[in-house]
Amino acid sequence: MADDLFALADLLKINDTSLADIEVTDLLNDAPFMSQALMYTPATHGTVHKYTKESAAPVVGFRAANAGRDLDSSEDTAVTATLQILDWSFLADKALADAYVRGGAEGWIAREGRRHLRAALFAYETQLFRGTVGGDASGFAGFADVLDDSDDSMVINAAGTTADTASSVWLVRVNEEDVTGVLGMDGVFDMGESTVIDATDATGKHYPAYYTPGTGYTGVQVGSAYSFARICNLTEDSGKGLTDALVYKALELFPSAKQPTHIVMNRRSRRQLQSSRTATNATGAPAPLPKEVENIPIVVTDAIVSAEPLLTAAA
Repeated sequence: MADDLFALADLLKINDTSLADIEVTDLLNDAPFMSQALMYTPATHGTVHKYTKESAAPVVGFRAANAGRDLDSSEDTAVTATLQILDWSFLADKALADAYVRGGAEGWIAREGRRHLRAALFAYETQLFRGTVGGDASGFAGFADVLDDSDDSMVINAAGTTADTASSVWLVRVNEEDVTGVLGMDGVFDMGESTVIDATDATGKHYPAYYTPGTGYTGVQVGSAYSFARICNLTEDSGKGLTDALVYKALELFPSAKQPTHIVMNRRSRRQLQSSRTATNATGAPAPLPKEVENIPIVVTDAIVSAEPLLTAAA
C-alpha cells in the first residue's frame, strides 16, 4: 500500500474552531484483552523468546524393603517464539502540522500518536488470536497457527457448515507460565521523539516533515499444550452457535488444577450465548448479557471476526 499522508483537506476538517473538543470514532479497534487481561514479559534474547517446558515426568513407583528400583529423570523441551516488528510510525508535512489550531505540531502529534498506538494495540490483539492464518502473514504466530484443525486435542468443533461465516471462542490461561504477551528489546513498546526530517514526495522533491517512529518487537508465549483451547466453527446455522454446553466441553479439556482464566469471544458469540440461556430460562425472561461462565470472566473483542473459514480435520 502506498503512503496515505495527512493532507490539506484533512487539516481543514479538523481546524474548524466550532468543533467540539472530543474524540469520536466509527472504528472498532479497541484491544480489551490486551488492556484488561493479558500480562507481558520481556523477551529473553532481544528478538526471540526462549523457554523450556516439562515434556515427560520422571518414572517413580513403590518398592519393597531392601529392594531397589530403576531411577529416572524428568525431560524438557526447548521452545523458541520468534518476535516480529510491529510498526506504527507516522509522518506529516511540517507546514500542515504547525497549522493545527489545537496546539500546533505538538497537539497534532499527540492526537495522531494516540490513534496510531490504539491501532497498533488492535493489530497486536488481532495477531494474537488470528495469527498468520487470518491476521498479518508478516506478523508473529498466534493461537490460530497452533490450533488450526477441528480435531486438535484442545479444540471443540461446533460443527457449523456455512463457509466463511465461522467464528471462534478462545479459553485462555493467562499467567507467567502459560500465555503472556512478549515484548522484545527489553520490553520497549512506545513512540520515539518526533523530529523534523527531509522528506521527499513521489517525484523525489523535498519538503520538511515531522517524523515520529513507533516500533516494537512483539510476540506471544503460548506455554504448554494446555494453555488455551478453541471452540471453532461457530456460525449462525441452526444449533451451531455458542452455548454453555460447548463452553463446558472446552473446560473439560484443561487439567483440573489448571483451568483457564479468561473466555474471549466476539459480540456475535456473546449474543448467541445469551440467546441460548434465554431459551432455557424457566421464567421466559431474557437472560442477562453474559459476563462469565463458572466465575471465569468473558472478554469481548472485535479482533475475533465472524467470517473465518471453516476448520476441518487434519489431512
